[in-house]
Order: sequence, then structure tokens, then C-alpha cells
Amino acid sequence: MDKRRRLDLSKYRFERANKEVKSAKNLLHSEDFNEHASVSRSYYAIFYALLSVTELDGFESAKHSGVISYFTFQYLRTKIFDGKLSKLIDSAFKLRRNADYEGFYIVSIKDAEKQINDAEKIIAILRPYLEKRWAEIEKGEIE
Repeated sequence: MDKRRRLDLSKYRFERANKEVKSAKNLLHSEDFNEHASVSRSYYAIFYALLSVTELDGFESAKHSGVISYFTFQYLRTKIFDGKLSKLIDSAFKLRRNADYEGFYIVSIKDAEKQINDAEKIIAILRPYLEKRWAEIEKGEIE
């Protein structure tokens, strides 16, 4: 895939991450309160934010765990981002998996709110890196 298409896809995925956070908040605070759906949306906000970073490397994976592993190895272990993000990502992945696939799993409002806050935190941390990379690509400074 050419760099312009990767750039556009990265921006699209980051925009999607932001929309997923809004959706998670709406699901948690609406009349149709749904903490399970909120947890899922906030997890996807994190996932799309990670994809927006990995897309710039041309990395693709059919599995969520593949994207998370790649991000951990390429960006957390190399200290591009603080390794503490790993705990937030792992926690979000497990909570969403449990909420979606366990037969009887109760998600508390507190857990759903924490996951939304974690998603916002991750997005805020990734934003400056992405904006810098996007600008460099647009200026032709990097491939």
C-alpha cells in the first residue's frame, strides 16, 4: 500500500477511535444504559487508536492480539510510548472479551467509566505522535 493510502487510513482510524469514545459515553449515560456495549465501544476506541499507529508502518493483522503484540513490541518495549500503556491496553482487551463472551459477566459502571477514561488517555498520548508522523509524511520527510 502506498504511503498516501496508509496516511489516509491512519487518520480515518484515529477519527474512528474518537467516535468510539463518544459512543461509549453515550451508551453509558443514556436512557438506554448499556455498560457492556459501552465497554466494547471504549475498547474499540483503543484498538482503532493502535491501528492508526501501526498502519503507518504498513502492519496488518487479522487478529486483535496481533495488533496489540506488534504495538507492544514496536512502541512500548522500544520506549516510543510509556510501557504503562500495556496495562491499560491489556485490561481493556480482557474486560471487553469477558463482557462479550462470558455467559454471565457483570460490568460495573465504575469499570465502564474507567475504561472510557483509559481510552481517552491512550488517544491523548498517541495524538501528538500521530500528528507529527502525519505532518512528516505529508511533507515527504519520511516514507
